Amino acid sequence: MSNIDGMNVGPRWYVAHTYSGYENKIKTSLEKVIENRGLGDLIFDIRIPVETVIEKKGDTEKVVEVKLFPSYVYIKMVMNDETWHAVRNIGGVTGFVGPGSRPTPLSAEEVAAIGLEVSEAEATEEEHRVTLAFKVGDTVQIISGLFEGYNGIVESITDDQTMATVLVKRGRRDMPVELEVSCLAPENA
Repeated sequence: MSNIDGMNVGPRWYVAHTYSGYENKIKTSLEKVIENRGLGDLIFDIRIPVETVIEKKGDTEKVVEVKLFPSYVYIKMVMNDETWHAVRNIGGVTGFVGPGSRPTPLSAEEVAAIGLEVSEAEATEEEHRVTLAFKVGDTVQIISGLFEGYNGIVESITDDQTMATVLVKRGRRDMPVELEVSCLAPENA
């Protein structure tokens, strides 16, 4: 019995380290290996945790998927020689996370913290995070409303990122104006 077969503790989540940007390619390749070798009873799930982010730039919104853990693929599998070699021999996989050559399964707390046990359907129902093209301290241009055409400095942004307070220069003084973020664009946009 090999060193890897002795580690078999049933299906657990393991982390494979990959070349940056190869995560989706590795997932696809591993799915083909599972199908071709009949490993469906040993390798159960492959995940690349992502977060859907809405990037706002003025009036335009773009939905982008951002990898939470770049260069890592999460695999729920029974660890034995066959599954270890199946994963390890995929181009782009540099190894498993763990000391030396011993893959270490994630603890139940780590699995819960990452959200790996959440089904794909539940994950898509999650609320989307909004990312603005500007932050507090940036100079923005007001693109609609009463102050259209003015520039100002972002003083604050609400927690839900729908409103911003902008210091607009009027004469010799700065006047704080509360505006919807859709009325603002980065100065150089």
